[in-house]
Amino acid sequence: MTEEDKLSLFFSNEFPFNKEGLEEFVTTFVTKSYIKGEIILENGTIENELRFLDQGIIREYYATNDKEKNINFYTNSNFITDFSSFTHSTATRKYQECLTDVDLRVLSKDKFLTFTDQYKCGKLFIETIFQRIVVNKETEEFNHFVNTAEELYLDIMKNKPDWLLEIPQYHIASYLGITPETLSRIRKRI
Repeated sequence: MTEEDKLSLFFSNEFPFNKEGLEEFVTTFVTKSYIKGEIILENGTIENELRFLDQGIIREYYATNDKEKNINFYTNSNFITDFSSFTHSTATRKYQECLTDVDLRVLSKDKFLTFTDQYKCGKLFIETIFQRIVVNKETEEFNHFVNTAEELYLDIMKNKPDWLLEIPQYHIASYLGITPETLSRIRKRI
């Protein structure tokens, strides 16, 4: 499936534009490629573009001077934009790093606003994305609060098995809030 097809499919399934609007919107995105290890979002910057992951793996994390905490991994075609920073023009607190070579489809905020004003669909798009983010974040926070690291690992095995195949174990351990050694012990028990 081509990059444009993935983006078209995402929008036709999730945000029904009229056909003319969808085709115009999808062709407005430009392709950008990044190499493994490259940082594509950095704490303190303002998100000024929509980014759609076509292929590759991205980790999202928080960092201080002495530690990092992985909060998400993107392995499937989806938007990876920090929508809070994007919509409110505030500095992000997140980092995003390419764990593999990555291809993104990118649209500047200015072009996005022009397009959504023209088709009157921008408000619905942003509201829907925020609703999904809030539901996903609340579910994730609740699961991290009530479940043990082993239960969280079992959940990853069930719902995100691609993570276990494609993401280094030390990153999974950080996501679970445990050491790589503890993760090894959990994996041996399972």
